[in-house]
Amino acid sequence: MPLGMLGLKVGMTQVYDDKGNLEPVTVLQLGPNPVLLVRTMERDGYHAVQVGFGDKARKRASRAERGHVSADFSSKRKKARQEAGEQLPEKANVEPQKYIREFRLADAATLGVGAVLKAEDVFKDIPNVDVIGTSKGRGYSGVMKRWGFSGLRASHGIKKGSRQHGSTSSLASNRGSGRPKKGLKRAGQHGNARSTARNLKIVRIDAANNVVLVRGAVPGPNGGFIIVRPTNKRD
Repeated sequence: MPLGMLGLKVGMTQVYDDKGNLEPVTVLQLGPNPVLLVRTMERDGYHAVQVGFGDKARKRASRAERGHVSADFSSKRKKARQEAGEQLPEKANVEPQKYIREFRLADAATLGVGAVLKAEDVFKDIPNVDVIGTSKGRGYSGVMKRWGFSGLRASHGIKKGSRQHGSTSSLASNRGSGRPKKGLKRAGQHGNARSTARNLKIVRIDAANNVVLVRGAVPGPNGGFIIVRPTNKRD
């Protein structure tokens, strides 16, 4: 899995490309992402890089969160490990982070703890990306809003059924067993789930403001947390 970045969805706008074509884009604020931990095959059994995004107020951070990023943080366990001669992992010496994620790598990481990832370095030669976010929650919704059902016919004999889903048992049952099949499209929780917009074209990178413009829509509300990685979709 390639290295990605963490950030926020700012919103949508329009820009013109070099040929004068109008591009509908989503503005993504990516990074800077400090490297908090480097996983190795010898110690952890896999290669990965753990990065953070967004400084968190220390009074709102737990002791574990503060100790994870600061080398100056003292504790009884740390003192006991030092007295036992154990080699402690390197710390990034940054503020506690609001969001922390890992990106698995195929090979050993070339970055060290404390390095800072920026959009211009990670996505400089990447044409397309996948954007992962949490879709907007729409509560408990019916089948017309949730699945796009057309409802029942508006003819004689249909009473208060314009937004119903129709029969559940006879056509959907398991050959007369009386149990509806699993996975039927019915009313329920709509949205508020992890969603991925794949293979979005990078239109522009603003290195000065840590901003990336991607063509098309991105899941989630403005200000929502997102994960961006080079796409794994093949043409």
